[in-house]
Amino acid sequence: MATNRKSERATQAAAEKQPGKTVAASRAEMTEIVLPSEINPVGKLLGGRVMHWVDMVAAMAAHRHSNSLVTTASVDYLDFRNSVSVGEIVTLQAQVNRAFRSSMEVGVEVYSENYLTKERKHTTSAFVTFVALDEVTWKPKPVPPLIVKTAEERKRYRAAGERREVRLAHRYGKH
Repeated sequence: MATNRKSERATQAAAEKQPGKTVAASRAEMTEIVLPSEINPVGKLLGGRVMHWVDMVAAMAAHRHSNSLVTTASVDYLDFRNSVSVGEIVTLQAQVNRAFRSSMEVGVEVYSENYLTKERKHTTSAFVTFVALDEVTWKPKPVPPLIVKTAEERKRYRAAGERREVRLAHRYGKH
């Protein structure tokens, strides 16, 4: 038990010594085109395909922030605002909203573009939490602190902390 506490203290000390990273350093973007094999019977992009893409681009941002392997811990918000049609271009943008000890919340926004009309729509928003993993032990490892610079980044940072409180309350039955 004492060894475990020593290990936890050493891990926390290592986390505190890491230099912080800016939000911009973790940003990730992905672009896809909707193919006929990815649509439902009414000609719209499958929600499951969007969820897959969201997880992928969010993981890229988490990898960039933590410089390590990551695993998806939760998706506590996924909102489909507008449908996406076959042939449209889909752009996904992700950034780390907040870094905790070994986890990070990543915000993702998804936009569709009709290249014929140039119409662009915000189609999906999501918040995905990742945990950084040690490459040898596969156990959670500390991540660098997040440096927020703009008013929008500070707003996202605060909101991520509030969402974490709710998420943990649900996870541990205190809601």
